[in-house]
Amino acid sequence: MWTRGSGQPRPEVPILSLGPLALECGGALPDVRIAYESWGTPAPDRSNAVLVLHALTGDSHVVGPADPDHPTPGWWDGLIGPGRAVDTDRWWVVAPNVLGGCRGSTGPSSAAPDGRPWGSRWPRVSVRDQVAAELAFADALRVPAWAAVLGGSMGGMRAVEWAVSAPSRVERLLLLATTAAASAEQIAWASPQLHAIRADPGWAGGDYHPGPGPVAGLGIARRIAHVTYRSEVELATRFGRTRQDADRFAVESYLDHHAAKLVRRFDAGSYVTLTESMNGHDVGRGRGGVADALRRITARTMVAGVDSDRLYPLAQQRELAAHIAGAGDVRVIRSPYGHDGFLIEVEQVAAIVTDLLAAPTQPAVVPGPATAGRLDGAGDGSRRRGART
Repeated sequence: MWTRGSGQPRPEVPILSLGPLALECGGALPDVRIAYESWGTPAPDRSNAVLVLHALTGDSHVVGPADPDHPTPGWWDGLIGPGRAVDTDRWWVVAPNVLGGCRGSTGPSSAAPDGRPWGSRWPRVSVRDQVAAELAFADALRVPAWAAVLGGSMGGMRAVEWAVSAPSRVERLLLLATTAAASAEQIAWASPQLHAIRADPGWAGGDYHPGPGPVAGLGIARRIAHVTYRSEVELATRFGRTRQDADRFAVESYLDHHAAKLVRRFDAGSYVTLTESMNGHDVGRGRGGVADALRRITARTMVAGVDSDRLYPLAQQRELAAHIAGAGDVRVIRSPYGHDGFLIEVEQVAAIVTDLLAAPTQPAVVPGPATAGRLDGAGDGSRRRGART
């Protein structure tokens, strides 16, 4: 059975060892591993491969029921499967766990070369580093170009970075409830979450593995985050000023519930590293700014957002669409659920995905020795050496 923060994959989840990965911050991770799940059958040339990228506390379990190894059901159940918007009778769907995560991919709870968990020694990992690892992952799967890359929230950050870093390897692109660069407000909301975790004595400077760690701090972080994931209208309608009991309001009980759920299944070190990756996200960094970076995208692109999202408001999706050639108008998901609407409103998301996958694209450019794994159209692929299956 999977245990939180073990740094080891669940037995039934495939894992690829990709060799060393150079990092933006300097230095390298010596042996990056990526855990993933997949559905459908790959075409011989992998031309039907679809990449699905998860949000902050998601993982590779996009589809399927909860069980002893999956404490929650698939986070996009209803979107992927035979006859669904992403029809697995046609598409081969691949969902990797992000670099820095705690569901099988290399992260702070993983063993370092000396056999001990990385803990406080874990380096700062950027969204670009995560995409560099996923480029090596795609090479290991022999995917020359993704027929589509689908991402929401943090997954959307990686999706836009994919399309800017390696435009010839993304044919279609869905950017959902996400942004080209983290805003001051988003960083501000993250700050008390990070402080709550690090102020917990259980954090122990990050070297708490394999113990329970900063469970109180992680729970507080989740409570703060969850408020930003939902809308004021929904909270008012569902809870108002109703009391759960004499000591707390119903909305407080609701937040307690979500805090307890996350603490049981997620590692605090991964929460910190992924939150910091999101804070550092800026697709225009070193590329002349956001507008210039987004003009590099050649994929058939759809941008969508949630009308009640107060964490990633529609203005951020409009900025994306304004600078991506052919993106058209932002598709608006009508929902009372705030940011989480991109996970909840499956029928509306399915309609957008159906339109995207029906759209024609240019033929894929198969990467050769001079292009495979490159970022920014430069370099020799040394950021992702040693990929193997």
